[in-house]
Parts: sequence; C-alpha cells; structure tokens
Amino acid sequence: MIANAKKMRRSAASARAAKFLALLPQIREQARFAFRSEGGERREELIAETIANCWVAFVRLVERGLIDAVYATPLAQYAIKQVRDGRRVGCRLNVRDVSSEYAQQAKRFSVDRLDRYDAEEGEWREVLIEDRKSGPADTAAARMDIADWFDSLPRYKRRIAETLASSETTKATARKFRVSPGRISQTRRELETAWQEFQGESART
Repeated sequence: MIANAKKMRRSAASARAAKFLALLPQIREQARFAFRSEGGERREELIAETIANCWVAFVRLVERGLIDAVYATPLAQYAIKQVRDGRRVGCRLNVRDVSSEYAQQAKRFSVDRLDRYDAEEGEWREVLIEDRKSGPADTAAARMDIADWFDSLPRYKRRIAETLASSETTKATARKFRVSPGRISQTRRELETAWQEFQGESART
C-alpha cells in the first residue's frame, strides 16, 4: 500500500508538471512582452520571477483541486502584476528594506540616476525622485532619511547600497564589486539591519 501511495503521488506530480510545462511557452511570451522595455539581464530576471510566481500560484490552485481551471493568460497576468509590485517568490515583503522594489512601491519612492557628478565623493550619486502621490513634506523627510542613512555607511557598503537601490541585480552588483553573489546577498541583509537600526534611532530623535 505504501508503494502504491508513492506511485500515485509520483503520478500526480508528473501530471502537474506536464500541465505547467504546457502552459509555460505562453507564460514566457507574455512575460517577455510585459517587460519588453527592460534591457538585458534585468529583463531575463523579471521573466524568471514571473515564471516562479506562476508556478507558486499554479501549485496552490492544484492543491485546491482546480487544475482543470488553470489557464496561461490569467496566471501570467497575475504573476506579472505581482512582479511589478515588487513581490518576489521566497522573499519577505519588508517595507524597511530601502533596496527592495516592494519597499519602493509601498512607500511611493524610487531611486534613479541624476545627471550630476558629486565632486567631493568622486562618483555619480543616486537620489530619491519625488513621487506625485507624496506630499512635499513627506518627500523631503524621506530624502533626508535616505541621504543621512547613506552617509552613515562605510564607503564600500554605501556604494553597494546605492548600486542595489538603483535596481541592479545581485549578479550584476557582484560582478561590479568583484565578489560572489552570496556576499552581496549577505551585505543586503546587513544593510537591511543597518536601515532598521537607523529608523529606530530616527524615531527616537
């Protein structure tokens, strides 16, 4: 009976995988179209995130006995919206992580390049761009918080934080600083902790 149960589970898993693989070409095509304005590695990362999001949603539907009601287009469109909102499979939705897209979406700010060279620092700086949904006071306070936090970091970590906040991928950031992607992920967690500590200090002052 145990052998039969295992065989049935393997059969069900194979059927589930076959169904998703049948949907995959259309999902991939819709993701490519949705993120057509993105370039190179960034676009491929967003497509991969969309596929991963589709798989998670697909498995949930299958577990509810809805495998026959699953279609590529609604699945892909839902996943694309999730990815655009900064929601990543396997990542916590941490609004305090200044480098995460979810935080930038939730707090209505973005980090973009400004055509200004910082002569004192000897590098191009990233700046917070005003969002029309935020009031002038909120935007000014956010700019000061971000700027003060960046300035509180050691130079090397600040450069990594600015690179991540400008939407560079972990792999691209690792190449830029000639370290492993794992080291960048570790630095991201350290930066998250530093930001949380900074926010706590800001709230007390």
